[in-house]
Amino acid sequence: MRILLFLLYPFALLYGFVMFVRNKCYDWGFFKSASFDLPVISVGNLSVGGTGKTPHIEYLIRLLSPKFRIATLSRGYGRKTSGFRVVSAKSSVNEVGDEPVQFRQKFKNLLVAVDEKRVHGISQIRQDNPEIQAILLDDAFQHRAIKPGLSILLTDFHNLYSDDYPLPVGKLREFRSAANRADIIIVSKNPKILSPITVRRINGVLNPKPHQQLYFSYIKYGELTPVQPNSPNNLPEKISSALVFAGVANMYPLIEHVKLMINTVEVLEFGDHHNYSHRDLEKIRNTYEDIFSRNKIIITTEKDAMRLGYPQVPSILADLPVFFIPIEIKIHREFRQAFNDQIEEYVRKNSGNSQIH
Repeated sequence: MRILLFLLYPFALLYGFVMFVRNKCYDWGFFKSASFDLPVISVGNLSVGGTGKTPHIEYLIRLLSPKFRIATLSRGYGRKTSGFRVVSAKSSVNEVGDEPVQFRQKFKNLLVAVDEKRVHGISQIRQDNPEIQAILLDDAFQHRAIKPGLSILLTDFHNLYSDDYPLPVGKLREFRSAANRADIIIVSKNPKILSPITVRRINGVLNPKPHQQLYFSYIKYGELTPVQPNSPNNLPEKISSALVFAGVANMYPLIEHVKLMINTVEVLEFGDHHNYSHRDLEKIRNTYEDIFSRNKIIITTEKDAMRLGYPQVPSILADLPVFFIPIEIKIHREFRQAFNDQIEEYVRKNSGNSQIH
């Protein structure tokens, strides 16, 4: 394995250098970055996934939507359409992508839009909805065509960007130095109990610049929720076994959480943003049926439930007990007020319209 990484290292340097040159072209003005006269908050990462962008966007939605009229804009990863689209209650994953569907399902009054050209997307939102006071950009740290007013960078507690390398040796989309563009760095997926020693260690490792604020978040898991709300397959009183499947970049936190509840856990792992084929669904069913246990269930993520067609599932799984575990992000208590205040103050100062009363 080490020999392979050694052989790939020149390619990682080349990839990182290409991204470095691209960024410098934006920094020096050879490529244009558009700015907007309303608050634009970007949430992204340096790695190819797995840091928790979607639940952090949801945290910002919960924080801001009671006071401001906000919208989210994503590129709609994995969709089979193109161009600008506003997500409706009837929009499918194939039309707009899984995260936008999830946002729309959970926040009924939220304006959710997709556009692979984010500059055009923001302009279209403003033209059609002049009342919007702030826009949240999902997975846009590398989208340099827009200069956000506030840039949030996420990094996984278990795999800090400071310990990683560019593709294909590691999972970074850019050199580590690109983190300097961020205004806020959030270390995600921390333990719920965060010691001052850990905070000091990570602060020393990441060494944020004077203009950057460092915060820490953790995952709060919800109750098992049936993918089919009216399903006859009720949750057993005592679950002895579970099949966990997901198409996400990092299944580790979910698996560890399920193991705290259930002794025997089987795992099926698919690629990030995986679109489930009939063959995949057959594999899920067959693996479930092969588990030698009576009180068994199937568990997946909320994002994967959207790809299955929540609040329904394909007929091949319709008679099985399929559940998802919703999650929320919590900023650690000692950092929460400062984080909330920084976000709200930025939006308040830069929003041209009055707050919601």
